[in-house]
Amino acid sequence: MRREELADLYAFLSVAEEQSFTRAAAKLGTSQSALSYTVRRLETRLGVRLLTRTTRRVAPTEAGERLLKTLGPALEDIAAGLAALSELRDKPAGTIRITATEHAAQTVLWPVLEKLLPDYPDVHVEVSVDSGFTDIVAERFDAGVRLGESVARDMVAVRIGPDLRMAVVGAPAYFAAHPKPRAPQDLAQHRCINLRLPTAGGLYAWELEKGGRALRVRVDGQLAFNNVPMILRAAAAGFGLACVLADQVEALVAAGSLVRVLEGWCPPFAGYHIYYPSRRQPSAAFALLVEALRYRG
Repeated sequence: MRREELADLYAFLSVAEEQSFTRAAAKLGTSQSALSYTVRRLETRLGVRLLTRTTRRVAPTEAGERLLKTLGPALEDIAAGLAALSELRDKPAGTIRITATEHAAQTVLWPVLEKLLPDYPDVHVEVSVDSGFTDIVAERFDAGVRLGESVARDMVAVRIGPDLRMAVVGAPAYFAAHPKPRAPQDLAQHRCINLRLPTAGGLYAWELEKGGRALRVRVDGQLAFNNVPMILRAAAAGFGLACVLADQVEALVAAGSLVRVLEGWCPPFAGYHIYYPSRRQPSAAFALLVEALRYRG
């Protein structure tokens, strides 16, 4: 492949990603007319139209979509190979993009980044906080951080946090008017505060387990949130029981604002893992971060 052919392919990829000749031209540091000529030249050489142009947006045709599926992974491999050359530098360098849940970002990622980054000024980290299950390949993230049980089997996964537990809690004022539940079945008689999941939009079924017997309990109540701090605020105000990660309520339990129940039904489970595609050759900066995050407890 000649050098100009590779440049034409990269120009097409930029326009398809930006869905705009204007934005793609600014990104590539060229003029809109020159970029339009480059894409037309590629289309002429291939004998197919790759982009549909309207006054408002630019979108790939069917042929363009097929080319994108081929180009994306190939250019990512090239970029990964170039990034790996940073190992020849005195210090690792480059940008690392990670998707993580808010809890993982606060409790696992940030404590490590806070200590690591001052010693590596050429390493840049972008953390996208998202509670959903992001496709890290499609969204071009270098890695994701999720619970171990959620990581796809075709990914490399490295444990970066301790075991976690769930905690069922309620306010003293709530228990003054309602008996404490002794078994999951008792939750049907209680007001509970639901968590709306960001992925499918459904309500979280409380996951409880004892003696190898696992249950997924659907609960009911007046309130539902997609935000844990609001759930805890409502629980502390006496609006019902909540089921959250135990470390999220430690301070409130210690202060007496909330009381734990059903502790025997909340065993530990695998904590957070950082995961990434197995085919990717990690850069020195990425390898450095993974090693710093690796759980050694």
